[in-house]
Amino acid sequence: MEMLRGGAQPKQTYIKRTRTGRINIKAGNKVELVTKWTIAMLAVLTIMAFFFFDYTGLQLERAITETAYNLKTMFLEPTLSHFSWGEAFHQIGITVGLGVLATVIGAIIALFLAFLAAENLSKPWISKSVRVVVAFIRAVPTVLWVLIFAIAAGLGSEAAVLGMLFHSIAYLVKAFSESFEEVDRGILEAMRATGSNWWHMVTHGVLPSTFTYLLSWTFLRFEINFGVAVAMGAAAGAGGIGFELFMASGFYFDLREVGFITYAILIIAIILEIVSTQLKNRYFPAAAKN
Repeated sequence: MEMLRGGAQPKQTYIKRTRTGRINIKAGNKVELVTKWTIAMLAVLTIMAFFFFDYTGLQLERAITETAYNLKTMFLEPTLSHFSWGEAFHQIGITVGLGVLATVIGAIIALFLAFLAAENLSKPWISKSVRVVVAFIRAVPTVLWVLIFAIAAGLGSEAAVLGMLFHSIAYLVKAFSESFEEVDRGILEAMRATGSNWWHMVTHGVLPSTFTYLLSWTFLRFEINFGVAVAMGAAAGAGGIGFELFMASGFYFDLREVGFITYAILIIAIILEIVSTQLKNRYFPAAAKN
């Protein structure tokens, strides 16, 4: 077995004797083999999919021309037509607020559930039970959870927040618990040897060692929730800039307004990324290095 630098997974050498007595030596590992076969299968399925498309009535030259014109209208002539600048900022504020609310509440709840899900901080049956539940919740897409709550609780911002909150908790429980499990066992064993109880180990041993990771995962989830809030603005009746985008594209069919809203969403996403990076650099310098 050949050890690789940088902590990479070592390559395994497979030796196989053939019927003729010759020995075939093959280097690699199972992960590389599975990855290669997966990529090959996806490539074959992608190519096969093109043969099953219905190309009836397709005029390729006209389609390319009209698509280029629509893109030119959207991104080179953006403008507001059906609402004012003040309303635009108000709708953006609603979308950001939905993302913040779902992320903050979800991170707080997920933090306590992650203590139960971590194998080094909880009993095995409790850890497995929590992991199974959050795995089921996480397997259902966020959009579907939002639609489920929209049916159960009615259209509105409540359904959007509940749907994003549900999936955010499951997402962050997995991320937080795995961060807790990365804590050096020697630290926990040393604290147990000095008579520390469970809560003392969590507050003085686990959280200080993993806080930068928890912060990074929370910021990442907030970016995801912002994108979901935009998409769910119309689907769940939550309002926000996503609802205006739906109206401009599906109701008014105003390509110039679609372009303006797209630019606004892109600018807000960039601003949020810059703000989160600056906060981490100023108050948590160690988090910015991860």
